[in-house]
Amino acid sequence: MNKKELATAVASSCDMTNADALKAIDATLDAVTAALKSGDDVRLLGFGTFATANRAASEGRNPQTGKKIQIPASVQAKFRPGKALKEALN
Repeated sequence: MNKKELATAVASSCDMTNADALKAIDATLDAVTAALKSGDDVRLLGFGTFATANRAASEGRNPQTGKKIQIPASVQAKFRPGKALKEALN
């Protein structure tokens, strides 16, 4: 499912236009992104938790040349599914 299909599903279940549903989805994703950028977790009860994790710098290899390269430290987005989501999938 892509964003357009998600917007169509939200629009049909909430009796709204696809454009309004797309705006709501974009606003939600922007809010989650802003919270993660500021270092906060986003907990959606029953669905899951979005959080960040620091990844240390490391050394890797270029697969074409075998030359060593430095991989810089970065911040990664993580998602942990909630209990209700896990139960719905099993």
